[in-house]
Amino acid sequence: MDRQNLTLLTDLYELTMMQGYFNHKDMNETVIFDAFFRNNPMDSGYSIMAGLQQVIEYVKELRFEQEDIDYLASLGIFSEDFLAYLKDFKFTGDIYAIPEGSVMFPREPMIKVIAPIMQAQLVETAILNIINHQSLIATKASRVCFAAKGDGIMEFGLRRSQGPDAGTYGARAAMIGGCVGTSNVLAGQLFDVPVSGTHAHSWIMSFPDEYTAFKAYADIYPNACILLVDTYDTLKSGVPNAIRVFKEMREAGIESKKYGIRLDSGDLAYLSKKARKMLDEAGFPDAIISASNDLDENLIDSLKTQGATITSWGVGTHLITSKDCPSFGGVYKLAAIKGPDGKFIPKIKLSENTEKVTNPGNKMIYRIYEKETGKIKADLICLVGETFDENEPMLLFDPVEPWKKTKLAAGTYTVRELMVPVFLNGECVYESPKVMDIRAYCQQELETLWPETRRLVNPHKVYVDLSARLYDIKISLLDQMSKD
Repeated sequence: MDRQNLTLLTDLYELTMMQGYFNHKDMNETVIFDAFFRNNPMDSGYSIMAGLQQVIEYVKELRFEQEDIDYLASLGIFSEDFLAYLKDFKFTGDIYAIPEGSVMFPREPMIKVIAPIMQAQLVETAILNIINHQSLIATKASRVCFAAKGDGIMEFGLRRSQGPDAGTYGARAAMIGGCVGTSNVLAGQLFDVPVSGTHAHSWIMSFPDEYTAFKAYADIYPNACILLVDTYDTLKSGVPNAIRVFKEMREAGIESKKYGIRLDSGDLAYLSKKARKMLDEAGFPDAIISASNDLDENLIDSLKTQGATITSWGVGTHLITSKDCPSFGGVYKLAAIKGPDGKFIPKIKLSENTEKVTNPGNKMIYRIYEKETGKIKADLICLVGETFDENEPMLLFDPVEPWKKTKLAAGTYTVRELMVPVFLNGECVYESPKVMDIRAYCQQELETLWPETRRLVNPHKVYVDLSARLYDIKISLLDQMSKD
């Protein structure tokens, strides 16, 4: 994690293709690659963009050190002249991206790279590695937070994550997705996000008895006194001992800003309702009841339905690993090559699977909102330079089933361009916001989704359409390929 230069964080075939371009093509030939995904993870109705700041850091540090050159030379597959070229390698292209925290949908470019072909090819693996991971965890976190219906979600999956990077950058993504804090202290330091935590069962077990352990903890942390009550017996021992300590704090004149109990095992719905009654009857109606124990959005939703009185949730393994859907599925495909006349020649990938047929050309994305509600009606992928007048009617059609059409009346919708420039001519022109600011933006973005799109099961689909011009180019290329 302490090495900023991740140039060799790539698949070998990126480098072997680079050498092939070096030998057989004009190394300055400009191309366009799109990074996109085909399906929302977890059968969600949307995804959350995350990881752009780390992509920026990667591109800024993209260079081959002498030790990198020496290692590649040791493989025995790269020529001396190609390795000599790598010594002065620098990214000089353009990158456009959907901002972090944005909601996004399948088949639209998350990132667009316009660069000399060798440069554009090299950055593929790292961009996908970074964006796929953080977007996955941010999307998972937003679903968990939605299930909690306003209760705070704390991410504490570091010990179950797939290594330090996954745990730390996963915590960053979880915060973007809506978590209120993380247990990961390094993430707190690196990204200036809130850190939080209580104590483990070992704390209780290290003392002669449960009450003594609770009392010692309360003495040290009176304003953050969340006591883990299930070490021995939750209702017969844990909660009564916690109440005893809370009473002693009150009698001593200590008004805790944050106090309560944590449940980490057993029937959380039953135990939380019993504990709530005990706390209320003892005069502590504002005591927090937090819970953990292999939670995810589906279990939290179920516990809410059962009337659980939990108001704070700690989510670890299922969040930091996105256990039910461990990969995001982003891909990186060639979309166009600049011709001798300076114009981009659209390129398309054909497949027997309809969803794998790519969208060609130099593209941009417009997000279309219903003017009255501010909710998303659709996203429209079009060619760079296309414009639309909000005072004119707009016709949208399904690019897979084009006979399905929707006409938006003039003045009933608004349009916003989604992608922003990040690098121009190799120089970064975008300043990434702080993580907590990205989190706030993400919450605003989620409010533009219809409730039916946010539901956990069988969500309503947000349509991603093509402009008529882009659709015609795509069909023309498909027709041409079928004739060949």
